[in-house]
Amino acid sequence: MGNALAGKTVVLAASRKTEEMATLIEKQGGTAIVRPLQGTVFLAEELVEPELKQLIEDGTDWMIFTTGIGTETLLKIAQQNGLEERFLHMVQEVKVAARGYKTLAALKKIDVKPIAKDDDGTTEGLSRALKDCDLRGKRVTIQLHGETAPRLTKFLKEKGAIVKHILPYRHIAPEPATVDALCEDIFAGKVDAVCFTTAIQVRSLFNYGREKGIYDQLLPFFKGKVVPVAVGKVTAEAFREEGIDNYVAPELERMGAMIIELARYYESSKEV
Repeated sequence: MGNALAGKTVVLAASRKTEEMATLIEKQGGTAIVRPLQGTVFLAEELVEPELKQLIEDGTDWMIFTTGIGTETLLKIAQQNGLEERFLHMVQEVKVAARGYKTLAALKKIDVKPIAKDDDGTTEGLSRALKDCDLRGKRVTIQLHGETAPRLTKFLKEKGAIVKHILPYRHIAPEPATVDALCEDIFAGKVDAVCFTTAIQVRSLFNYGREKGIYDQLLPFFKGKVVPVAVGKVTAEAFREEGIDNYVAPELERMGAMIIELARYYESSKEV
């Protein structure tokens, strides 16, 4: 497999560990280009504090926690604003759903056992767990990390829920010039594959496409000429949200394994 990526240009959408991944690509004979699509996620404490107060004031029927760090941060903001007791009481009284093992661990610390949890670390898995729950007219508050969860929100609304979001962390999109350069390279046929290491990177690219009116031009490339590569399940889920099912993803959710999987993909394409 030493030259599986020969003649291939592989874009890395990540902003960390890019040197290690680039070295792996080059060892396989490929060319690596780094176009970071991660953007930044920041703690929006001042924005969240009034939202948290309002949530405790109004109450909710369901709390859905989607990240461990977000769960812990909400608790910390509650502590710092003298709301800890009321927040804990609310979370222990309402129905709780959770996504991801880190979220479960954070909830365990405060003696909260979710009645619904995902089966695979994705929000799709969480939707499956909530499929048989009666949510008609129920107030559902989703803790999110950095960005909205359109598919989960849509699923809940279709079940008749009244959905609110609380985001202790907010997302700032990547540099437009970086995304623009990647789109230009894709349109010029200079890119063979793009490796994404988070769902945010996938959404950053396609949201940029929507904003610039080039989405319908961009999407077909990822269904044909450009190989979409995901580091794991959560990133792959962001592809599926865009209707992209032909992605390459490793069994082992690691960046190195992702590059090896891409090399394997090209090797098997040659054999066909």
